[in-house]
Amino acid sequence: MVDDSDFTEPTERDDYDSPWKEALDEYFKDFLELLFPIVHDAIDWSVPPQSRDKEFQKITATAKFGRQLADKLKEVRTLDGGTEWVLVHTEVQGWRESKFPERLFRYGARIYDEYGKQVVSLVVLGDQTKDWRPNSFGWSRWGYDMSVRFPTVKLMDLSVEALEASQNRFAPIVLAHIKTMETKNEPQTRGEWKFRIVRSLYERGFEAADIRKLFRLIDWFMELPPELERRFQDELQTYEDENHMPYVTSIERMALAKGKLEGKLEGKLEGKLEGKLEGKLEGIIKMLLITLETRFGQISTSLKERIQGILNESHLVELQHKALTSRDLIIFIQELDAVVPLKKEDSH
Repeated sequence: MVDDSDFTEPTERDDYDSPWKEALDEYFKDFLELLFPIVHDAIDWSVPPQSRDKEFQKITATAKFGRQLADKLKEVRTLDGGTEWVLVHTEVQGWRESKFPERLFRYGARIYDEYGKQVVSLVVLGDQTKDWRPNSFGWSRWGYDMSVRFPTVKLMDLSVEALEASQNRFAPIVLAHIKTMETKNEPQTRGEWKFRIVRSLYERGFEAADIRKLFRLIDWFMELPPELERRFQDELQTYEDENHMPYVTSIERMALAKGKLEGKLEGKLEGKLEGKLEGKLEGIIKMLLITLETRFGQISTSLKERIQGILNESHLVELQHKALTSRDLIIFIQELDAVVPLKKEDSH
């Protein structure tokens, strides 16, 4: 059992865990290409990787070790032989932890015991402790050897200039993590870097869908005080207007995400709706539906009609926040049921 002296965990409000998990799900191939190119080049990408996260959670449920930022288990097919499957375990660690190497050893052993397949653990060290670079665990006694070595990438070693120049879609995510760590007590500097990183999404020529996804992840990392957040929004709105790219500001504004809707909603929805929205409730409903379809794809007619029938402003604002923070549509519907319970006559 790890006590508080065994690891140093961030105590501030910055959220590293959620964006890393989502980023690894969304951009796993880009992640390997950027940080573990040898692994990337050995995988047969014509066969989609299979997620084993649910099984992994069961395997490691009883492990009594410190909390990590994110861990993922993917089953991938290799190019050598064409039929060999390997389990790639990715671990993102955000702070120094004395028992971390032992945890990697135990996880690898449990995964192998469960599947009987080769396991490769890849480690991303996102902390700022220069001399903490674990890469092995084991022992040797009386002629018996038991050990494991694992490849690691220390994010603080990466070149900021190279990340800014990279066309890899995972590069802005890594850069957001690095600059969030570096600017813990420098909100002004963080705001400047946040705008710089988000602006680079457009300059790199990424598709609009990727810009929206990456913006959401970067925004998740780089929390700003309200005044600086408003300044950031204004700068981004101006940039999008000047470059005729209404990809972000018209869809997922943080003012809505944080429940700070004030007065009549103004602006553009998908670059088509201009000027003041007709009626506050109608405006919130439109924004909510756009957010849902932007994040989860086309939604059912019954769900759309159910949302359009909500006439309580506070409920709608709360649901807008849920639409932005729910990991998938099923979870959002569960949140909807909690906020506005489905009437019995509507459940048939």
